[in-house]
Amino acid sequence: MANVVANLLYSKEHEWVEVIGEGRVRVGITDFAQHQLGDLVFVDLPQVGAAVTADDSMGSVESVKAVSDIFSPVTGTVVEVNPVLEDEPETINSDPFQGGWMVVVALSNPDELNGLMNAEQYAAFTEE
Repeated sequence: MANVVANLLYSKEHEWVEVIGEGRVRVGITDFAQHQLGDLVFVDLPQVGAAVTADDSMGSVESVKAVSDIFSPVTGTVVEVNPVLEDEPETINSDPFQGGWMVVVALSNPDELNGLMNAEQYAAFTEE
């Protein structure tokens, strides 16, 4: 069973969201998703300053199995990108909730967070 962290929010596209400050969130892909993808070999993330829109692709991850889109769970502006992933994309596999975060987004609409799942809901969703 995949690890689901209690204090995070989750999207149906298997991204997690951590509220880290007033109007800012950290985003990554879930443990469930990284298990489904397999060993990651490349990550393509948006640049700082890029606008992202909820439910739209904001980049991709490439694994030994396939290339998959990363869907933004929120709308806003990218204010930080995890520099580790450029040279060490496998960090997402080994540490998806800490070292494997992808971007920090300044939210345009904080109310969008209400549409995401809590840990209990996400755990049930992945068991369907």
